[in-house]
Amino acid sequence: QVQLEESGGGLVQTGDSLRLSCTTSGRTFSWSAVGWFRQAPGKEREFVAAISWSGRTTFYADSVKGRSTISRDNAKNTAYLQMNSLKPEDTAVYYCAAKTVGGIAYMIDVYFTQANQYTDWGQGTQVTVSS
Repeated sequence: QVQLEESGGGLVQTGDSLRLSCTTSGRTFSWSAVGWFRQAPGKEREFVAAISWSGRTTFYADSVKGRSTISRDNAKNTAYLQMNSLKPEDTAVYYCAAKTVGGIAYMIDVYFTQANQYTDWGQGTQVTVSS
C-alpha cells in the first residue's frame, strides 16, 4: 500500500499558477500509476489528470487540458500537477491517488481515469482561486 501526501495548494488569483506535489514513502510508487482528482463543495469528485508508472503516458480532463501538466519523478517518489491560468472554477480540494500495476498493465504502461480504479489516496490539498 502507498501512503500519499499532497502539498502545494493555496489561495491564488485568477490567472495564477500552482504546482501541486504528491509525495509518498511507499516502496511501490515507482510502479504505480498516479492520478489527480478534485472535489468542489457540493460536487462529486472528478478526474483531473493521470500518468502511467513510467511517466511516458498522460491523460487530462477537458477542463484542464492545455492548462495543466502532470509529471513524476520516481527517484523522489513524487508526482506533480502544474496548473496554469487558474480559474475560479478550479477551486476544489485536490487529491492524488495511486495504483500499483504489474503484469500486462505494467508492460503497456496504463493510466487510469476512474476513481474506483485507484487503491491509495491522499488527504487532499485545498486550491482556492479568487476572481
